[in-house]
Amino acid sequence: MEEKLNMIVTDQKGRIDKVIVETFKEFSRSQIQQWLKDEFVTVNGEVVKANYKVKADDAIEIIRQEPVELTVEAENIPLEIVYEDEDVVVVNKPQGMVVHPSAGHPSGTMVNALLYHIKNLSSINDVIRPGIVHRIDKDTSGLLMVAKNDEAHESLSKQLKDKTATRRYIALVHGEIPHEKGTIDAPIGRSKLNRQSQAVIEGGKPAVTHFKVIDNFEEFTLIECQLETGRTHQIRVHMQYIKFPIAGDPLYGPRKTLPGNGQFLHAKVLGFTHPKTGEEMYFEAPLPPLFEETLANLPK
Repeated sequence: MEEKLNMIVTDQKGRIDKVIVETFKEFSRSQIQQWLKDEFVTVNGEVVKANYKVKADDAIEIIRQEPVELTVEAENIPLEIVYEDEDVVVVNKPQGMVVHPSAGHPSGTMVNALLYHIKNLSSINDVIRPGIVHRIDKDTSGLLMVAKNDEAHESLSKQLKDKTATRRYIALVHGEIPHEKGTIDAPIGRSKLNRQSQAVIEGGKPAVTHFKVIDNFEEFTLIECQLETGRTHQIRVHMQYIKFPIAGDPLYGPRKTLPGNGQFLHAKVLGFTHPKTGEEMYFEAPLPPLFEETLANLPK
């Protein structure tokens, strides 16, 4: 559930979080700051940060998210565990599985399955995301690392932040890319046109995707992408931005596309330094059968 709150600045002054709290006294400053962080607050249609100084006649809109009470139960759901020790688990997530529960997906997620199959998970995140260090989209398949204790979680999170972990994806995109490789360096934030999607926008969070061409087909190109950053929907948004959207993508691609169950995007390679032993870990997951079958049937 969401509710829109609107206000026009008259004689209020100062930071936007302070002004909103003074106007809507039923909300705490921490709530407002979280909504600003989540980009649920706009000024004159633009996303702003908590330190934005309001001006006369500013039109402020808040998309207020109603809190949803969630409980997470262990569920006996099949899970492909590629690797496990006392600190780390590597999972090959199937296409169609949500990583953790949310208002729209209260059960049947990877977390529900993890709670059944794994004895201990880190507790750094909230109750609905135990062990989850990073995510991939519901209809993206492939490798994810999971932390079994807080020390491992902190180490793996730092590797992602410091860009020392390796994440490489295979994607099938519309169009024939005319060059062998490229880098997309374009900031990503919540779309102003559709609150459910992301877009390349001015003032967005820095986002860098490297890609190289693996194979060419009629009207399609198979590429490998390597992430420097991990923004929501990053590869999907970046490939749409350069006019080569991912095949099968219901949100960022054309409607008439290849038969399938979502975007043809697979997290194939995952590499990181083991948080306890310091060993360099490297994993590869083969393309899902439908992805392989689709490639085999594409004309060249």
